[in-house]
Amino acid sequence: MSTVTDKRATGPVAAFMRPINTLVERYIPSALVFVIVLTIVVAVLALTLTDSGPVDVIRSWGDGLAGLLAFMTQMALVLLLGHALANTSPVHRLLTRLGGIPRSPLQAYVFVFVVASLASLITWGLGLVVGGLLAKEVAAQLRARGVKLHFPLLVAAGYSGFVVWHMGYSGSGPLTAATEGSFLAEQLGRTIPLSDTMFSPWNIAAAGATIVVVALALALVAPKRTAPIFELEFDARDKAVAEEDVVTPADRLDASRILTLLVGLALVAYLVIHFSEGGTLTLDIVNWSFLALIFLLVRNPFELIRLTRNAASNVGDILLQFPLYAGILGMMVGSGLIGVFSDFFVSVSTPQTFGMMALLSAGLVNFFVPSGGGQFAVQGPIMLDAAGRLGVDPSVAIMAVSYGDQWTNMIQPFWALPLLAIAGLKMRDILGYTTITFVAAGLVFCATLLIVGAG
Repeated sequence: MSTVTDKRATGPVAAFMRPINTLVERYIPSALVFVIVLTIVVAVLALTLTDSGPVDVIRSWGDGLAGLLAFMTQMALVLLLGHALANTSPVHRLLTRLGGIPRSPLQAYVFVFVVASLASLITWGLGLVVGGLLAKEVAAQLRARGVKLHFPLLVAAGYSGFVVWHMGYSGSGPLTAATEGSFLAEQLGRTIPLSDTMFSPWNIAAAGATIVVVALALALVAPKRTAPIFELEFDARDKAVAEEDVVTPADRLDASRILTLLVGLALVAYLVIHFSEGGTLTLDIVNWSFLALIFLLVRNPFELIRLTRNAASNVGDILLQFPLYAGILGMMVGSGLIGVFSDFFVSVSTPQTFGMMALLSAGLVNFFVPSGGGQFAVQGPIMLDAAGRLGVDPSVAIMAVSYGDQWTNMIQPFWALPLLAIAGLKMRDILGYTTITFVAAGLVFCATLLIVGAG
């Protein structure tokens, strides 16, 4: 079996990007440290760039901590439900069948990326988990056939599917702007329909173009037949979970499918009523649709409890960090700092270039605020204010921030952690390849926003 101890990307492009990757690996701290440092930076900026005093800044920070509790719960549910849905028995069986489709290493890299992209467009929590699970399944099945492939690239392909998540069904920015009473809708004085953002023809075209371009880029950098590779050394697929013992009448209730099926059907009935009466797609409706699927797909409450416990371990970061993001937003609004930043973007942008400038700034901010929901809490109001002053459609601002958030996720390790844990790798093992995705997707995003700005 041809293996090497260095699992990082090989080839001239990866070698060129290695200094940047090393910088990211060595000097980017945890997401929690990021938000603490960002809180300090924003407080200092509020004190130096506005008329606010220390007491004013502390008060606005403290008052803001509870400002995003509903939004925080919605984001936590997106991740929890996506993780649980990916691990239901029917979805697991589907992944096993899909794992047998690729017959060559090149097919495997492209196939895993495309499936993970489609899963991410459905919901980002599902996409992250599917990318890792499918990469292991494909690697194990090809290994059983005697086909050798580079496992780090396969995992990178799975994570690369995350580069389109904000363009799809669970995009937190577009859904927040479409939700009555959200902080973005309150700022605008109205909601922005999804037909202007997520379901706009130009966003759908950009999502398709991104999948095609990134798939081609990953195929081009795939190791040649003679290149050293790192294979999956053992069958790392998850083993079947033992069934719970059914002894008491209470156990029989927990092992019955009737109760979960009833809840699932009730949720489906509610969704049908909601849409038949003219209801729109919101963050809550997205979550209830996936909750309905989970209740319909699980075998019994025993399985649902197990899936929830396993998924809950991934939600802690959101629950801890979102109040701090809300505090940052409180400082920015209370001190007037949001207006200072908005003035800057108005001064350096034109209506034609605003979208690309917003993309670049959002990509940078994503290093410090790696949660898409948290980033919209911090940056969304600034960009909407600047767009309004430049006469730019607010949907462009919403999607530009969305693109920037998903773009630099490819070189920001925060959201890769669940997938890497599933695959048993470290960020440095895949960073050379996800950097390729970063470059390829960035070209599509910039081109899209320039074309929309010019139109």
